[in-house]
Amino acid sequence: MLLDELLFFDTLRSALWTAVAVSMPILTVALVVGFVIGLLQALTSIQEMTLTFVPKLAAIAAVFWVSMGFMTQSLVTLFQDELIPIIVGG
Repeated sequence: MLLDELLFFDTLRSALWTAVAVSMPILTVALVVGFVIGLLQALTSIQEMTLTFVPKLAAIAAVFWVSMGFMTQSLVTLFQDELIPIIVGG
């Protein structure tokens, strides 16, 4: 029973760290672009909602396109190293 719990929590920990690593590039770019656009809005007194949405969406799409290989490789590694051996072995 204890071994099953340890295996479950170790697999969960690995999956959560993979999720953090996969989401970090997109979240970082969204934060930076949002901060820069917000700073520009505060300096110019322009309060337009679409001004924050469109550049942030474009930056997120660009970073997603660039980091797709990293994200895919991270998820494939998680499945090959963690999940598939558990499924096959148990």
